[in-house]
Amino acid sequence: MEGLISIQPLLLLTILACGLQLWAFPFSPSLDLDVTPRTTVFSKGLLGSSRFSSSSQNYSTLLLEDQAGLLYAGGRGALFALNTTNISSSANPRIEWDASSEQKKQCLNKGRDNQTECHNHIRFLQRYNETHLYACGTNAFRPQCAYIDAERFNFSSGFEDGKDRCPYDPAKGYTGLLVDGEMFTASQYEFRSSPDVRRNFPFPTLRTEEAPTRWLLEADFVGSVLLKESINSSIGDDDKIYFFFTEKSQEQVAYPSQTKVSRIARVCKTDWGGQRTLQRKWTSFLKARMVCSVPEYELHLNVLRSVFVQRGRDAQSSIIYGVFGLEWKNIKASAICQYSFSDVQKAFDGPYMEVQDGKWREYTGKVPEPRPGSCITDLHRSQGINSSRDLPDIVLTFARRHPLMATQVLPIGLRPLMFKRSVNYVKIAVHKQLALDGNTYTVLFLGTDEGWLHRAVDIEGEMHIIEELQLFDKPQPIESMVISNSLGTIYVGSDSAIVQVPMCACQRYASCYDCILARDPFCAWDGTACVETSSFRNISNLIQDIRTGSKGCKENSRTAVHRRRSVMSGDDVLLQCELHSNLATPRWTLNGRELPGYDLNSGYRVGTDGLLIIGARSQQSGSYRCFAVENSVSVLVYLYTVRVHTDTYFPVENTDTMTPSTAASPTTAPSTTPPDSPVTSHPVPLTPGLQLQTFRHMEAVYISLVAVLGGLCLVLSVVLLYVSFCTRRNSQSRKYSHQGLTVLGEPERKRSSHFEMKTITNHCNGRQGRRSISVPTFGDMSDGFLQIIPGDGQLSPSKTPPPAPPLPMPPPLPNLDYTNGLSATLPSVLRKMNGNSYVLLRQADPEGMSPLYHSFTEELNRILEQRKHTQLDLKPDESSI
Repeated sequence: MEGLISIQPLLLLTILACGLQLWAFPFSPSLDLDVTPRTTVFSKGLLGSSRFSSSSQNYSTLLLEDQAGLLYAGGRGALFALNTTNISSSANPRIEWDASSEQKKQCLNKGRDNQTECHNHIRFLQRYNETHLYACGTNAFRPQCAYIDAERFNFSSGFEDGKDRCPYDPAKGYTGLLVDGEMFTASQYEFRSSPDVRRNFPFPTLRTEEAPTRWLLEADFVGSVLLKESINSSIGDDDKIYFFFTEKSQEQVAYPSQTKVSRIARVCKTDWGGQRTLQRKWTSFLKARMVCSVPEYELHLNVLRSVFVQRGRDAQSSIIYGVFGLEWKNIKASAICQYSFSDVQKAFDGPYMEVQDGKWREYTGKVPEPRPGSCITDLHRSQGINSSRDLPDIVLTFARRHPLMATQVLPIGLRPLMFKRSVNYVKIAVHKQLALDGNTYTVLFLGTDEGWLHRAVDIEGEMHIIEELQLFDKPQPIESMVISNSLGTIYVGSDSAIVQVPMCACQRYASCYDCILARDPFCAWDGTACVETSSFRNISNLIQDIRTGSKGCKENSRTAVHRRRSVMSGDDVLLQCELHSNLATPRWTLNGRELPGYDLNSGYRVGTDGLLIIGARSQQSGSYRCFAVENSVSVLVYLYTVRVHTDTYFPVENTDTMTPSTAASPTTAPSTTPPDSPVTSHPVPLTPGLQLQTFRHMEAVYISLVAVLGGLCLVLSVVLLYVSFCTRRNSQSRKYSHQGLTVLGEPERKRSSHFEMKTITNHCNGRQGRRSISVPTFGDMSDGFLQIIPGDGQLSPSKTPPPAPPLPMPPPLPNLDYTNGLSATLPSVLRKMNGNSYVLLRQADPEGMSPLYHSFTEELNRILEQRKHTQLDLKPDESSI
């Protein structure tokens, strides 16, 4: 028994370790499928884009008609007909179609949200025939449909009941198609009903079965497509409609924590239901599981978010692209898997599953003829079976109990085409582009849940994200996306607007190397600029290298910024070198000799945005060059001439000049000297008399500071003694009112004084910004001293100010040893933060007293002055520090 007890904790620890490993594996740095976008473009830097917005919202439905030059859009309470060349035109027609006030009132009485749900959200908008469109909306939880005259762009008749054609809830998953006047949809149509696949018209309407075997279980639909398999088919097979969705798992899965699976289902276009069995139910409904996983990590992405079907010459050559994510909403991860349509056909032609002892298992018995779930073909007609109503009951009964196939649909290559951590892709569109090398490359447009668009290219099975574009300033999911191949434009809809962006922006690449390194199949270098290949008939003079992204560029006379720096011996100096490409790494040389990256003994530290010279010495003077290394190509970015001085001098200025480089510089532009640069370029020696006068002046300043601090210590001691006396008189716990120093970053925790630390630059994947970091002060020192930020707290009018709590005096400034291994002393310290930026702490007087003492003195004087004429509160609220 004791042995069993001792084994159980060991087994528990083993299981826990395996679970943690499985939980952490999506974020393992060794996952080689994870792709980083090469460049990051913010919304202000978008080129050739236009935007449409109105009082309406939620542009979740787009219908593109390239030949007519129109983009039909359905929003909340309105329909729009936008000009595809410029969607922002004010002359775009509009149809108002919102729910009535009475219907909105009923929606509110049902407990629905007036801001989001109690409106008419357009969920279906497609071409019905040559003259009309057909649209459906939620209509405040009472769906409606209508025909629209396309030429006049108005309603051509009255409204129809859309209860069985459109979901009542704008948040429910939904997909639908109009095929030859027949409407096929999939969603949850009523509040208490289960999601199902339906044919809404013409009569008879069909739907999925719910008993004795439920065909769908909490399904969430994301897309549908018609594949005309009967074209050029020798067997006369019927056309089929495929539906893509995620549902609750019915069969046994590998991980019990995963409760959902991704599916593909199909029905025959000419299915009319059974005569006695499966009346008004599908006789051809079958479904199979779609698998998207990383086998070596046993990573299963089981939630299907979006699909795109790239049609080939026939149905057999079509490719299905799916966007998959994790079931857990607190972990962001996405994968793109592609599937061959022939593999889908094999799954539906394979063995069935059936329920045995309450569990789904593979069926091994005899399958009746004709094969259940198949469409009616010429072979069936030769046997006297002209429609699904002629099928035998034994076939229909088997179809009712066996909707699930045993064979799973596996992705091409048995692994994802691309995997991305920390990103949730929610929409996908695919385009084929012919490159100069004669190969056709697949370009993926991937929309995220935060309003970004990633443009990626498949290069021989390896994904390369060319760029990421910020389409919306406010983070919001991308709801819809369509591509105009004729205009080379992509249209993206979200809750707030529709954005039109070109499929490429070659003019963004400023040099030959930048153009070639981008590996953009749309773009090539013509000798002077990066241009679109589609605009050139003679492509013999164009340079493009999609496969390696490194060949074709020659040396040219493009200039690079030359900066001159003069520094004092012992100073820490940051030479900035921000790289335009997120895939590039910096390489530094001094007088032609390459510098080490992180060897502190060498006196240098290389970061992603610059080179740190630690404690500058005279032998560190010279010519510094920063190269951006990408795809084994080194491109000169910055050139610095640094002089280290050992004598006293007055700083005057730094100088920047433009100097021709020996290689193209795609990321260099003229810039001014950073304001925090600790050095200048022209030292001016001091005369001896002036030096003596200066030293005497500094001596007087030091004596004054010592006197002030001595008086401050005396006053503070009296205050502390008085507070200690009051504390002994009152044994109860005390709180002090909110005032004094502002606490940065910890509003709900125990308040303590903090400092604010700001980085010079913060460049991570191209996203720049300023950060403030909270660091505890004297009582809990972590890395050193920073400036105290006074707070804005106000005293309660009913309470008197509390006394100053005990504060230890600042200790002498020590040698600080930082977490990154950088050891330095004030007056000037640079600290590397998060591996990509530095913190600069400058002291105005190298041999004087730290500015921290002055700011701390001023702060205490301010507090004591406020409390000079006040009385102590016997029950103060909270510490004021």
